[in-house]
Amino acid sequence: MEAELKALEDKLDQFIETNQRLREDTQRLRQELATALDRNKQLEDKIRLATTRLEQIVEQIPAEEA
Repeated sequence: MEAELKALEDKLDQFIETNQRLREDTQRLRQELATALDRNKQLEDKIRLATTRLEQIVEQIPAEEA
């Protein structure tokens, strides 16, 4: 009986440690995702700005006469 209780206690301790580690991993991954999404938005904004500038430059190029 004592050995069974000790084994159960050990399993419970292991479960608690695993649970805490998973919570920490989840928090870290959420932060990494938020950072990646923010960076993605910044890059999308830069692409939109570059596209607009390029379109303006293209409009200024005189058309070829046939």
